[in-house]
Amino acid sequence: MIVDVATYRDGSRRDVTDLTGALRRCADPAATGTAPAQEFLWLGLKDPTAEEFSGIAQALGLHRLAVDDAVTGHQRPKIETYGHTVFVVLKVLEYFDDTSRVETGELMVFVGDRFVVTVRRGEAGALTGVRQAVEADPRRLERGPRGVLHAVMEHVVAGYTAIDAELEQDVEEMEERVFSPDRSSDAERIYSLKREVLEVRRGAFPLVAPLTRLVGADGTEEVHPLDDQARFVLRDVLDNLVRTVEHVESYDRLLTDILNAHLAQVSVRQNDDARKISAWAAIAAVPTLVAGIYGMNFEHMPELSWRFGYPLCLLLMAGICVGLHRQFKRSGWL
Repeated sequence: MIVDVATYRDGSRRDVTDLTGALRRCADPAATGTAPAQEFLWLGLKDPTAEEFSGIAQALGLHRLAVDDAVTGHQRPKIETYGHTVFVVLKVLEYFDDTSRVETGELMVFVGDRFVVTVRRGEAGALTGVRQAVEADPRRLERGPRGVLHAVMEHVVAGYTAIDAELEQDVEEMEERVFSPDRSSDAERIYSLKREVLEVRRGAFPLVAPLTRLVGADGTEEVHPLDDQARFVLRDVLDNLVRTVEHVESYDRLLTDILNAHLAQVSVRQNDDARKISAWAAIAAVPTLVAGIYGMNFEHMPELSWRFGYPLCLLLMAGICVGLHRQFKRSGWL
């Protein structure tokens, strides 16, 4: 399904009425032999089928392997170069505050000299706001498809950064809750939060290495498909991405420590409960023992005929119970 399509020239948008003609005009120079021009095409698709995408791929000369990845989806975040075309796979993350859950979508971007094709899979990752921001910024339009790529990647990584802030708050709240005096069963919540942190890490971490190579920050001398200006502006995106990944990894380690602390607290509380039960059982055993002795109904028990035998037994049981209670209290069992 085509979400939006337009060509851009001289800093302004032109709606496309003839997609076939627009594809032919803005085809990759490596495939058509035409000279580059200021005009470029931005085509946005959502969940296209192989049949729907085949004509577009053929017109723009997209590589078959990249097309297969875009159609089938479920790809690891990566950046690959096919001639003059850069193929980028991004995981788009969306945080739902009411459930503290992270939903994942997928975004593929084909960037040529005179075209950008964005393929979105899933509900997350709508690029309407990105397109509007680019159209409102003539400087980005002047940079052509490379400016669009920067805007898209900046938008995706900004989503990671926003989720990073939400996760930081969730982890802090969980830490306070675990170490509060109130007893609560938080193991399931901690594990669920670890799963959300892992979801963010799966989306962000694999993108670090290919983006580092793309902007030339790995120190290699390989030929880069982007010009110096595009690589320079993407370095800021890389910095934000690395910072987010470092934070997310620290959250995972901290949640592991919180979970271990919670389990240790549960074990200590169980031991405390067991000691309290044992202490009260020992206190209750004293009157049970005395009452059992004098309930044996033997005739020749001297205390049975004694006038003060009954009150003395009561005082004896009460005294021993009070003494045991104080001793257990002093030792911390009660």
